[in-house]
Amino acid sequence: MATNIIIPSVGESVTEGVLSRWTVPDNASVKMDDIIAELETDKITLEIRAPASGTIKASIASGTTVKIGQIIGQISEGAAQPAATALQAPAPQSPASQVPASQVPATQVPAAAASPPASANVSTAAVTSSTAHTAAPSVAGVRATPVAEKLAKEHNIDLGAVPPTGPGGRIREQDILEIIEARKGTPLPAPSSPARNGTAPDSEKVKPAAPAPSSPAGSRAKSRERMTPLRQRIASRLVQAQHTAAMLTTFNEVDMTAVMDLRKAYKEEFEKRQGVGLGFMGFFVKAVVAALKAFPLVNASIVEDEAGQMAIERHDYQDIAVAVGTPKGLVVPVLRDCDQRSFASIESGIKELAGRAKDGKLTLDDLQGGTFTITNGGIYGSLMSTPILNPPQSAILGMHAIKNRAVEFPAGSGQVGIRPMMYLALSYDHRIIDGAEAVQFLVRIKQAIEDPQRLLLGL
Repeated sequence: MATNIIIPSVGESVTEGVLSRWTVPDNASVKMDDIIAELETDKITLEIRAPASGTIKASIASGTTVKIGQIIGQISEGAAQPAATALQAPAPQSPASQVPASQVPATQVPAAAASPPASANVSTAAVTSSTAHTAAPSVAGVRATPVAEKLAKEHNIDLGAVPPTGPGGRIREQDILEIIEARKGTPLPAPSSPARNGTAPDSEKVKPAAPAPSSPAGSRAKSRERMTPLRQRIASRLVQAQHTAAMLTTFNEVDMTAVMDLRKAYKEEFEKRQGVGLGFMGFFVKAVVAALKAFPLVNASIVEDEAGQMAIERHDYQDIAVAVGTPKGLVVPVLRDCDQRSFASIESGIKELAGRAKDGKLTLDDLQGGTFTITNGGIYGSLMSTPILNPPQSAILGMHAIKNRAVEFPAGSGQVGIRPMMYLALSYDHRIIDGAEAVQFLVRIKQAIEDPQRLLLGL
């Protein structure tokens, strides 16, 4: 008797996804609720669990686009070789096959698995199910994205020698590209001859850190890779924001001295008592909440009413979406009821959401809703930018890098002082928010950051 493995329902708005990887090889024994595959949608990555115990047989290759409810394999009752044994005990190899993968000609390297990209997807419908679940090239138990595996195969790179930087210890495309760049111009090492027993002496083995260059200097080769569902979703939403909103950006600058002094004075005690660090985001979320209460239209959205006419939907709560960069792209999880949260609750909430975002563990509920967005390009060194709206929200605040600059200090004194300054940018939908209101909103945030005591007094 066999039990079908079916793509589960993720949410009403999700109808398909990419079977990004099988986490166990074909014909391996699994137990009920074991994680056997991953589904990557345009919003989240979902772990698929075994519906029964038995022997797994895949019918769909990793990297294939699948529909919700589609059958991707079966689990048959009966024991097979355990997954761990299948990965750790390969069949005996001939002497030639025991030479490290970096020394084997490209035509002799076995087909690599097409597992899910963390940053991009490649069409892998042509890969057979028997090869789609193996680790790339000839290294068992190694987790890597399909793009990374493909590049490793093409450039004869031993995945076992590549330090992973992706979530869950996964090797990313960038990890392989760095090795390819590092090896350019390196002379081709002389291949070692295998000894009679099929293994080469240690003195003759070629180290994987110095393989042959893959292409001559100045190569003009091209490559294409399919965008991940998440990246496609990001692209469509950004274009939607540009086409549907009358977007405008206003700027201001804020002196960060008061907040930096406050953090310096209480950072250690705060962390000991609250169990979380005191960052800048707590201050900005609090300042945004105060400004949204003062200017409620910035917290509103344009929607269609029952008659199909434009209407303004107001919100009595402040659910702040915080942009988080991940290997797969930018995601914007929502921190809810920020007006009721303490500094510690805000900091711990953001830390928890950011951690799950980078590990690919966000749920649909984490990404839905939100009345206002904050994005911090300053962590990447951005000095100034014009953030794009996160539909259907009407405004987004952009934070930037803190730089010491010469400004008038004290204000109105005519004197110049060096102060830690940050540029702030507020992009807003001019259909619902007037310019004067947007400017005053940003000034309210500036006042709260430059004088944090206002936040305690509700001013």
